[in-house]
Amino acid sequence: MGENGEQLGVMGIAQAREIARRHGLDLVEVAPTAVPPVCRLLDYGKYKYEQQKKEQQARKTQKVVETREVRLRPKIGDHDFEAKARTARKLITEGDKVKVTMMFRGREITHPELGWKVLQRMAQTLSDVAFVERQPVLEGKRMEIVLAPNSMKPKTVKTAVTVKETENAKTQNTQGS
Repeated sequence: MGENGEQLGVMGIAQAREIARRHGLDLVEVAPTAVPPVCRLLDYGKYKYEQQKKEQQARKTQKVVETREVRLRPKIGDHDFEAKARTARKLITEGDKVKVTMMFRGREITHPELGWKVLQRMAQTLSDVAFVERQPVLEGKRMEIVLAPNSMKPKTVKTAVTVKETENAKTQNTQGS
């Protein structure tokens, strides 16, 4: 391909190098697996610079989702629970996932259902801004649940069907008019 994207046709490597030298450009192999291999004539330094700028722009626009942690105990008081819920809500609205960890000490591990109820209460409290990504799991002396922002929730099939039905209804309305 030429410098403006036009096809120059199939030619030998020596002839392609000569054309590149005459135009003051570089001969860059774009598709080495193609038969014959595809090459382009371009200013390689400018090409690398543009690629670097595109990568920087892509990194600037993407949001890195972090997993933050909120720790609880089975016998947590109501006020303390509400404070932890406010903290978790703030983290979720900022776009982070929240891992709520229930820590058991001593004999508290003999009643894991108490910790499970507190974790379910936390999930219920935050259900308007988050969904349960991972159900409570007991690992050693800890029980964890992972909550993710609703904006990350995958779209359901039902929503897609509703959109199709709406489009079909619009099409029928315009045809009937």
